[in-house]
Amino acid sequence: MGPPGVGKGTQASILKDHYEIPHISTGEILRKEIALNSGIGKISKKYINDGLFVPDEILIEIIQDYLIKFKNKEGYILDGYPRNLQQVEDLEILLKKLNQSIDVAISITAKKEELINRLIKRRKDTGRSDDAIGIISKRQDVYWDQTAPIIKHYRGKGMLKEVDGLGTIEEITKRIINTI
Repeated sequence: MGPPGVGKGTQASILKDHYEIPHISTGEILRKEIALNSGIGKISKKYINDGLFVPDEILIEIIQDYLIKFKNKEGYILDGYPRNLQQVEDLEILLKKLNQSIDVAISITAKKEELINRLIKRRKDTGRSDDAIGIISKRQDVYWDQTAPIIKHYRGKGMLKEVDGLGTIEEITKRIINTI
């Protein structure tokens, strides 16, 4: 977990290959649904383009489908979920039902100014609509308001590991692997 632009998706993609486990990215799944113009995609697009999170009830359905799909794997990486305390509770209920658990929660950290610069560059490179300058600041605020409390939750459970998100991609990957 970490604020928008910190490199969660980049690192999760690298780690899935390193550990040979699935990477479940709610952002990627939602962008795919938007591109397909599915029902979930249509609903999600409005929230994402307004810099808001997609409703919890939509996300838990997506997560459940993927966790069932990967039930017999040696693990998986959740990227972009959970993002608020209700999602933490929903996930814990789901994991208990599936007889699964979370081993570690990684929080990648970086300064807000660096993250804004990364997102502006990413928009130029990829054209992602949620990286528009007006949405970036709102997404950062929404993260700190809604998602940051889960850092405290996982810290209290003794499963939070914080990793500095500044440096090269390789340096950050090395820090995460050493932390795990």
